[in-house]
Amino acid sequence: MQKGQTKRWENQTLESLCSVADELIHLISTPSFIAIQGEMGAGKTTFVQHLLRALGIQNPDGSPTYAIVHAYENYTGTKIYHLDCYRIENERDLDQLGLDELFEENAYFFVEWPDKIEKILPEHANWLYIRREPEGELREIVLNYDN
Repeated sequence: MQKGQTKRWENQTLESLCSVADELIHLISTPSFIAIQGEMGAGKTTFVQHLLRALGIQNPDGSPTYAIVHAYENYTGTKIYHLDCYRIENERDLDQLGLDELFEENAYFFVEWPDKIEKILPEHANWLYIRREPEGELREIVLNYDN
């Protein structure tokens, strides 16, 4: 999905994702919904953990693959949700989770594997793409967003 603005970070290592996350948080509106796409092992969860730290979460949990949702609240009382939708297999799974109701909250949402829940993604979702070089550790990160 194309959004109003695009920001691109090229040649990023896993270690440099922290500075990218800090910059990204200042680009997006507060709060915001970010749909994160990338192949397995691209660094999606690592990047979300850096985003959480940039928002004041000191010790973010790992991937919510089995729980699907990890909820946080930072020092200002802002709600933040990290979702890993990889294990959602069908519409029945999706309906049972009630995510569409959760998405009505005024909160930050960082959603891995958004294609699994495309049917209920908010129209205002910003899209982040992480592409890792096939034979290396460098990544390209592209954010399509509205400010």
